[in-house]
Amino acid sequence: MRIISLLPSATEIVCLLGLRDALVGRSHECDFPADVRSVPVMTYSAIGVTQETGEVNPNLTSAEIDTLVSQQLADGRSLYGLYLDRLEAARPDLILTQELCDVCAVSYGTVRAAVRELTPRWGGAAQVVSLEPIDIEGVFETILTVAELTGRLAFGRRQVQRLRDRLEQVETAVGAVPFEERPAVAGLEWLDPPFAPGHWVPEQIECAGGRCVLGCHGKPSVRSTWKEVAASQPSVVVAMPCGYDLTGAIEETRRVAHLPIWRELPAFARGQLYAVDATSYFSRPGPRVVDGVEILAGLLHPERWPAPTPLQAQAIAHLFAVCEP
Repeated sequence: MRIISLLPSATEIVCLLGLRDALVGRSHECDFPADVRSVPVMTYSAIGVTQETGEVNPNLTSAEIDTLVSQQLADGRSLYGLYLDRLEAARPDLILTQELCDVCAVSYGTVRAAVRELTPRWGGAAQVVSLEPIDIEGVFETILTVAELTGRLAFGRRQVQRLRDRLEQVETAVGAVPFEERPAVAGLEWLDPPFAPGHWVPEQIECAGGRCVLGCHGKPSVRSTWKEVAASQPSVVVAMPCGYDLTGAIEETRRVAHLPIWRELPAFARGQLYAVDATSYFSRPGPRVVDGVEILAGLLHPERWPAPTPLQAQAIAHLFAVCEP
């Protein structure tokens, strides 16, 4: 089987199922496991591209990105494009994409249209599958869906059971903490402007023993305001800007650290301000969402959950010094 994954999370799932060698194409954002970077890239970003180099400007601020994205969507234009010549050359049997979020990846409609155009040229029909998890259970079901499509269902079930077991261990460890004693956690999926987290992220917070005071489990992330963030009275703030690694999350926090609203948060008085590697453990609905729960459990309940593994520890930073007056 020849597989093209146009989602970083789907690429992780394919590799979890032992199908790395079946990958013949990936999105420009697929970067884990590291060896997938040798797989041909099928997509490109249509926003923030400099005319001189044709590459995305790495110096764009989150506010500038938000403006560009909003304008592109308002104009009815896609945020991503496909390299049709590469897609044709790859001759895939299976293409994994999504319809859940216009901001996250090339649209399902764009992929379907491209396949209809190219199918007569390569003499076969590629199956296009849209993956739409909105919560942690949906992530597990997505893994099983890909496993079934690729003839790896029994193996996929074992992998999912391992993930379920890890999640259950966390929930058992923090389960004795009464709801009213659980820390109020404000996750921020974007910082300028602030966005309340959505889909599986509020659930990650809750599974880790926190009370999610911004955002709604199973619903999309929503644009918020700093006044709403302050009104939520969080005792813990976790900066997890979508698409940013730890270094990027720290830098994006630094850009808004001058705002006086930070000093009004109980989390500031408690010194409970953190940044995390959102790209690896929170933004992508793949196997590592369970790592994200474990990371949060270690932050929220260090007396009940072990310290992060060395790899997970690299995904966390304390932000108090960044937001000091």
